[in-house]
Amino acid sequence: MLHVVIWIFILQTMATLVILFTLLAAFSLSIRGVFSFEPAPLQDFCVADQSNQGTVRVNGMACKNPLFVQADDFFYSGLHIAGDTGNSYGYRVNPVTVYQIPGLNTLGLSMMRIDYALWGSNPPHTHPRATEIFTVLEGTLQVGFITSDPQNRLITKVLQRGDVFVFPVGLVHFQRNMGHSNATAIAALSSQNPGVISITNSIFGSTPPIATEILAQAFGVDNKTVHMLKKKSIHV
Repeated sequence: MLHVVIWIFILQTMATLVILFTLLAAFSLSIRGVFSFEPAPLQDFCVADQSNQGTVRVNGMACKNPLFVQADDFFYSGLHIAGDTGNSYGYRVNPVTVYQIPGLNTLGLSMMRIDYALWGSNPPHTHPRATEIFTVLEGTLQVGFITSDPQNRLITKVLQRGDVFVFPVGLVHFQRNMGHSNATAIAALSSQNPGVISITNSIFGSTPPIATEILAQAFGVDNKTVHMLKKKSIHV
């Protein structure tokens, strides 16, 4: 009888351990998923060594020797200056990424200032590596993003000064000045190098170009229209 009790106890203990290990494994995988975009740093900082572009890098840039790091590696000046919006879209982005502040390397953060002329717009685009949190400093802006297939739902709102909006990572989004004066916004992004893909430029202005026949079929237009759109593709 004692042997039976001992075996039951052992089996119950093993079952408990299996459950615990399963939960720990699931928790570990969930944590890895949370940090999958920007791994936790293993040092105080890793200032980007932008002079050593030939170095092999997996995620981020090679680190500068910490002994040579200076305050200017963590500094940027000029975000108070309005951008030149004299282009066909009527907007200008002033980015502050790892290319402007080398100290952002591996920290998973960047920001930008966006200026809009009257009725100017930041046309549909995506940031493939970052979520964006966006706030209006001056003016009135319509903002929005589109959900993925098959719904393709437009989520849009008109923002006033001090309002905040979030664009989820990878989704197509836009902004447009709806006020009666110039507008300014500040955005923070969850990557040192969020990237940007302009929908029109990537489709109609790629290098080498996408075959005209493919685009004509995709958009249900003739080849002449595609040629016209390719000529109008503008990079800001």
